Amino acid sequence: MDKLHKIPLNNKLIIALCMTGLALAGVTTIYSVNQTATKEEIETIKPQPINAVTALGRIEPQGKMIKLSPSPDLGGAKIAKLLVEEGDRIREGQTVALLDNYKRANAALELARQEVKVAEADLAIVKAGAKLGDINAQTANLQRVKAELTEEILVDRAEVARLQAQLQNETAEKQAMSDRLKAELRNAESAFQRYQALAQEGVISDSDLDTRSLAVDTTKNAFAEAQASYKSTIDTLQQQINQAQAVARQNKNTLQKQVIAAEATLDSVGEVRQVDVIKAQAGVDRAIASLRQAEEDLELTSVKAPMDGQIIKINAYPGEVVGEDGVVEFAQTEAMMVVAEVYESDIGRVNVGQTATIKSETGSFDGEITGKVSQIGLKIGKQDVLSTDPAADVDSRVVEVKIYLDAETSSRVSHLTNSKAIVKINN
Repeated sequence: MDKLHKIPLNNKLIIALCMTGLALAGVTTIYSVNQTATKEEIETIKPQPINAVTALGRIEPQGKMIKLSPSPDLGGAKIAKLLVEEGDRIREGQTVALLDNYKRANAALELARQEVKVAEADLAIVKAGAKLGDINAQTANLQRVKAELTEEILVDRAEVARLQAQLQNETAEKQAMSDRLKAELRNAESAFQRYQALAQEGVISDSDLDTRSLAVDTTKNAFAEAQASYKSTIDTLQQQINQAQAVARQNKNTLQKQVIAAEATLDSVGEVRQVDVIKAQAGVDRAIASLRQAEEDLELTSVKAPMDGQIIKINAYPGEVVGEDGVVEFAQTEAMMVVAEVYESDIGRVNVGQTATIKSETGSFDGEITGKVSQIGLKIGKQDVLSTDPAADVDSRVVEVKIYLDAETSSRVSHLTNSKAIVKINN
């Protein structure tokens, strides 16, 4: 201490400054070393590669969803009998439903079969030659057909006459009601006009005038309803008459043809000529052709499965007219797939053959199922499968990617067509 006190003041100041400089240099060196280490740590942190593409999707059969419908020639067809239930597995050619004209077509087919038998019998008679018994039999057959024709004409005329009489009675009744309501309406309007004048003079109250106005409106409505009922009744009965007349003409034409055929057979039965045999054979051929036509017509009255598959949904029940959605929705659910809607920005990382893991967004199946990317869509569209997330972007641009499931996995979800799923496609 004594030595330090002996050092001059200027020297002490120089020593203090040197010590301060050394301290600052040490701090700067430590800070630089720390900064260098931090920079190296930051440079070593690299972004992790994306190992998967996620998307929303829906479960569908690998094959097309088919809407089974009747022939387009049968516009406005109505279901008479439904032979399947939702979930049923059916075979190719199995009948799914019968239409309302099935019984009529079946009867026409049976008639065609009988006509074939008659034609074949006629041919046999011609070939066998003239016999008194055959002539008598053919004569009796001709008389029977003529009697049927006469009876059918009388029955059809009676039905048409009944409908026309009903039309006349309904017309008179509806017209009388319409006339009565029209007269009531005129009286109500006339009374209302009088009450309007009285109301303007202050003789009656506004409530009385409103009552008369309400009576006019009520009578107008009743008159309008009567007019509508009148028109509906007339149209319905006229349609029934037209239909009955059409049936009568058809029955008459059919029986007249049978009469002509029977007369021709009777004329030719007395002599065996080659031309007669040819003619009889032509009758058989024509009857067979009619039979085939009847078989085709009957075939059109049933809806059949084009292949093996499963009924997904029933769209029309007995008594309902078949609409654009057909009778049933049908698909081959043995092989299922998931249609994933991949964002446009992610589609570049998706390739055919990649594996995918699928989970249910709604819990419709447990755990995960797997599949492979089999097809990547060629068109970019708007998102169709909506997430349960309320903040999801419903206007996203997506590409459909089809992921085929194996047989075991397909069986787990074969009953979940259109179920929503979360898809993870592994890169």
